[in-house]
Amino acid sequence: MNNFIQPNRPGWYYRLNSFFRHKFGEPVYKIPLDAGFSCPNRDGTIDNSGCSYCYVPSFAPFSKNNNAASGTASISDQIKRGKKKKAEAKYLAYFQSYTNTYAPLKQLQVLYDEALNEPAVIGLSIATRPDCVTEEILNLLEIYACRCHLWIEYGLQSAHDRTLKQINRGHKVSSFEKAIKITHGRGIFICAHIILGLPGETPDMMLETINFLNNLGIDGIKFHHLQVIKHTPLAEQYKLGNFPVYNKEEDYIPVLCDCLERLAPHIVIHRLASQTVSKELLIAPHWTKSGGQIASEVENELKKRGTYQGAYLDKNISLK
Repeated sequence: MNNFIQPNRPGWYYRLNSFFRHKFGEPVYKIPLDAGFSCPNRDGTIDNSGCSYCYVPSFAPFSKNNNAASGTASISDQIKRGKKKKAEAKYLAYFQSYTNTYAPLKQLQVLYDEALNEPAVIGLSIATRPDCVTEEILNLLEIYACRCHLWIEYGLQSAHDRTLKQINRGHKVSSFEKAIKITHGRGIFICAHIILGLPGETPDMMLETINFLNNLGIDGIKFHHLQVIKHTPLAEQYKLGNFPVYNKEEDYIPVLCDCLERLAPHIVIHRLASQTVSKELLIAPHWTKSGGQIASEVENELKKRGTYQGAYLDKNISLK
């Protein structure tokens, strides 16, 4: 088992760059965009305070709250600014900030079309909430999926309703299940976001979330470790000592590897840990290693264990 290489792709877990190289024969880069969307958990439709951990400028480099110019910059201008120096590189337009299906269909179409009018953009990646998609929106996305590569990224965070209530997600797990069900069969790649280390969650509960996602048939996953960000309700709870965080990368990596060992091997890993664009906004934890170093340590941990993504797929814990 120590020499195991997963069929048709190298490595100990299925990296997004491996997926892109297999599909397109070359790297594909994502350009994060702020299209001026809102969120029903912030505009009063569901709530006004948002998810307890969320402050968009902490993770969206082009958020209008990070950069005054981006608040008025067009999608085309943001894409041009986000391109790398390599002239022939290919890109996905990543609609990242807030809820990127939360607008009338005509407005969505204008924004998505503007992104795809850029010659280097070969597809879209659309981050949204599972309670903010409808059959009509997915019909539109299905049309785009016929002409370009398309990921939809649904925020789940946890497969436990009590956790979702505690972090003020504003939806239940059933909303996520419904969104996945009505997205299937449209040629759209589905990515789920989860957070490891949420208040009150045990390692077994995190593994239950992995099992839940395996059973739903998603295509990709983004792992985040819980970060406490300024200007959030979670920051106030943290100051009261209500929950711990993974203070060291070394504490997080074993839990992450436990999850990878139980994750179906076809699921593409988009991210292994959270990223913040501003150290000033981060309260805890303060890690010293880069994303590349964390990836290397994850691979080393899996090698040390003699395991790989999906090694213990048949040992998943069932949801109670």
